[in-house]
Amino acid sequence: MIRQTEIRFHPVNESIIEPQTYLYYIQTPFSRPSEGAWTPFNEATEKLLLDDFKRLWATNFLDNLWIETLDEPYENGVMGKRVIYHMEERPRVKMVDYTGSTKVERTKIDEKMKELGVSLRLDSFLDQAVVRRVQGLVKSFMADKGYEFAEVTSSVEPLPTGPKLVRVVFDVKEGPKVKVRDVNFLGNTAVGDGALGRQMKSTKAHGWLSFITGKGTYQEAKFEEDAEKIVEYYRNKGYIAARVGQPEIKVLEDSPDKETRWVQLDIPVDEGPRYRVGEFKFDGNKVVKTEFLAPLFKMKAGDWYTEKNVRKGLEKARELYGGGGYFEFTGYPDLEPVAAAEGPIAGPAQPTVNVTMRMQEGEQYFVNRLTFVGNTTTRDNVIRREVRLVEGGIFNTEALKFSVKRLNQLGYFKPLENGQGIDVQKTPNTKNEVDVTLKLEEQNRNQLTFGAGVSQFEGFFGQLSFQTANFLGRGEALTVSLQVGSRSENYQIAFSEPFLFDRNITGGVDVYKRTLRYIDQFTQEATGGNITSGFPLAGFSRMFLTYSYEAVKVSDLNPVYYAPELVQRNPYLADSLLIGEGGKRTISKVTPSFVHNTVDNPIFPNTGTRLTGSMDFAGMGGNTNFLKPRFEFAKFMQHTRRTSMGFRTQIEYIRPYGSTTSIPITEALYLGGEYTIRGYDIRSIGPRDTLNTGLVLGGNKSMLFNAEYLISIAGPVRLVLFYDTGQVRDIGQSFVWKEDISETVDPGRPTLFDPFTTTSLVDPNAPPPFQQVIGQTSAFKTSTGAEIRFFMPVLNVPFRLIFAYNPQRFGVLDNNFRPAKRFTFKFAVGSTF
Repeated sequence: MIRQTEIRFHPVNESIIEPQTYLYYIQTPFSRPSEGAWTPFNEATEKLLLDDFKRLWATNFLDNLWIETLDEPYENGVMGKRVIYHMEERPRVKMVDYTGSTKVERTKIDEKMKELGVSLRLDSFLDQAVVRRVQGLVKSFMADKGYEFAEVTSSVEPLPTGPKLVRVVFDVKEGPKVKVRDVNFLGNTAVGDGALGRQMKSTKAHGWLSFITGKGTYQEAKFEEDAEKIVEYYRNKGYIAARVGQPEIKVLEDSPDKETRWVQLDIPVDEGPRYRVGEFKFDGNKVVKTEFLAPLFKMKAGDWYTEKNVRKGLEKARELYGGGGYFEFTGYPDLEPVAAAEGPIAGPAQPTVNVTMRMQEGEQYFVNRLTFVGNTTTRDNVIRREVRLVEGGIFNTEALKFSVKRLNQLGYFKPLENGQGIDVQKTPNTKNEVDVTLKLEEQNRNQLTFGAGVSQFEGFFGQLSFQTANFLGRGEALTVSLQVGSRSENYQIAFSEPFLFDRNITGGVDVYKRTLRYIDQFTQEATGGNITSGFPLAGFSRMFLTYSYEAVKVSDLNPVYYAPELVQRNPYLADSLLIGEGGKRTISKVTPSFVHNTVDNPIFPNTGTRLTGSMDFAGMGGNTNFLKPRFEFAKFMQHTRRTSMGFRTQIEYIRPYGSTTSIPITEALYLGGEYTIRGYDIRSIGPRDTLNTGLVLGGNKSMLFNAEYLISIAGPVRLVLFYDTGQVRDIGQSFVWKEDISETVDPGRPTLFDPFTTTSLVDPNAPPPFQQVIGQTSAFKTSTGAEIRFFMPVLNVPFRLIFAYNPQRFGVLDNNFRPAKRFTFKFAVGSTF
């Protein structure tokens, strides 16, 4: 009979888990004489004990477990058995430390462990298998850092704070960092080492720019990626059997301080034969006929096989099928190499490959429900009118992409990128319907500003304004602004409705009063308003028509504008300065404009194109007549996951006509400032009076080019590398690469003879000062440099710290009439384009 069961811990009483927990897994009963319950000790009981053992061991609580039975007779002489469960619990992890190296990033190790499903948490039971996996993971991590010869050991140390509590220590000996001196390819005959080396993005020989690029350090994981790129390159050239082996690492030498180990990589390459296309056919396509699919792949019999064309063709086919609701479409190439003598292409030793595109079309799906979640402010109809999917209609994946781009352009929500926030689920209990859910996250598009600031354009200013692009969640734009500053005053009320009368027609009105003080030039006061209407031409293209009326007054003219010599050399200057009009003009104009915009995000763009063309027709009333066409083209391209490029070209022209004989100075063209050429002061680039005053008079045509390389650093912070260039020319001048450098020559003015020497009379017939050409300089004024651009969620505008270098600056003066500086630092808001 089993008289009693007992649990014994080893070492004695060293247990973290309550004994009652173990009793839950022990199901072998013991005898209870007082209750008349007896448990005999026999084969059946031994099986129960074995089951107890299995259950206890399966808990993973124990390092050691054994069951002992001892004879223990009852008082009446009946033989009984005492069953003892001997247990040694596994240690519990209380601390995990990494020692010996500062290169170990604990957060990244934890992320990798989570990704691989490896757990070494605090208060978890010690598992030596897990310790070994983490040890290998740390070694792999160090190898990815370039420490290929790093050694990682682990140890378990008991802690005095409690029984079975341990500290797990991973000790890392970095060893030398492995840097690549030479990369050799072995076995390649058709493609040179240089071409193969250019395919590898990370595995490069160490160079003088490696401290910036990070290349030149051997990393096994990065090599695997580079090897795939080499194979892809070969397959694009028809070498469908090309293979790249593991590199042989030859140690060349260690640096004197033993911190660096220089190696040579010998990479084996097996090119295999080059294949032409034999047969090219499709299989499985029933919805789309072969004659419509074949042109998508740009591949026919006799061409060299190119994997790139297959991928592009499949992508286009996926778009074609997706547009028809076949969103589960998949396809892949089935390659069948054929010996030269058997293939349809004649030629000695010319292998071919028969390509069969296996198309799995799937079912056509329709939209059951279209749902938006997360739009706590924006009304449902504002979102729905931008979406080109309808409930009950075909699930057109291309229309979904189009809709996502339109929603991103609104700027109301955080961008939906890479499919995130788009949930497509098959509708339960239906055959071919889906439920589409867009998970949105509102961005604060309400900008309430109260405070003070400084900028190059406005000087010191105080501002109280409210601006929103999504007024009351209705998608309407409203601006109310009051701003007073040392250089500018601005009072404005503007309202825009993108869907007037619930139709896709834009309507807007803008009323303003502005004062701008241009340093050492003049003050411009403008009061007026605009009425705008727009309608769509195509998906991302709209046509606008704007009527504007503005009363302009010029005052506080710099006295040098009245200089007789300046007026004599510029006969229309008085008219352009509005001197004859009492400093006042009225401008009434109509402006038709065309806008095509596929830019993905209005604040931080990554991809897309913006094309704008407009023409001002001034003369529809008022007393000022001119024509002012303007063209702008901007292009944004994603380069890598964290980088993008942007380019902008802008051309402007203005010509007076009718009773207006010269361009008003308020409408003349200038460049300079953070929105055109960053390194120069506002309105500092343009034709100027070079003889005496140095005043910028403006021109009638301008050309501007901007280029940016944007690097996302962290969150809303970006580093922007830029290059700006442009020029402004006047009437009668053409855009040129070079312009003359002139200096003023004073031939001297002799005085008349005065016997009494009471005055010095200048000879009126003496020649005046004149300009003499002494050389040439670049007509394009350029600026290049870097800026830090960060987004302020409260204000909803990017702030910018700009450092600029101005290489071609000859002839440009700043707002204090001093030569433009070689290096400048500026603060600005917004974006250049």
